[in-house]
Amino acid sequence: MSKGSGGSRDSHPEENLPGQSLPEGSADDVHAWYRTGMELLGRGSPAAAAQVLQRASTAEPGSRSVREALARAQFDAGRYAEAADNFRMIVEASPSDDYANFGLGLALARTGNPAAAAEYLALAAAMRPDAAHYAEALRSVRATLRARKTAQGGAE
Repeated sequence: MSKGSGGSRDSHPEENLPGQSLPEGSADDVHAWYRTGMELLGRGSPAAAAQVLQRASTAEPGSRSVREALARAQFDAGRYAEAADNFRMIVEASPSDDYANFGLGLALARTGNPAAAAEYLALAAAMRPDAAHYAEALRSVRATLRARKTAQGGAE
């Protein structure tokens, strides 16, 4: 999960989600927290990264890149429900964001909701048919759904 969107058009924490503005006087702090969080995430310290990125997200709640980085850190730290909440906020603001749909799908799968996960992973895979890891995640979730259905059928 920690690879990030890679091809995301939103790579600057100062770029906000629609309708949300940057609190005055905090741009330098937010950028420093974002950079520190990304460095921690890159060094394999997702819990520490999530802590710093939460501070940045609180100061700049409309930043897609800060929220995505926070969601990635939360996911990598095993905080799947929180990651799902943050990925969902991005998806609601930008439904065509393939990486946010992918992240939301993975997080939902980890929280034990493969049916909802399949929906978002299918969207991500449809948006980026060239992304093999999107298709693989979708296949895995669908296999889980089939196995559960088979197990329920055998238990009746």
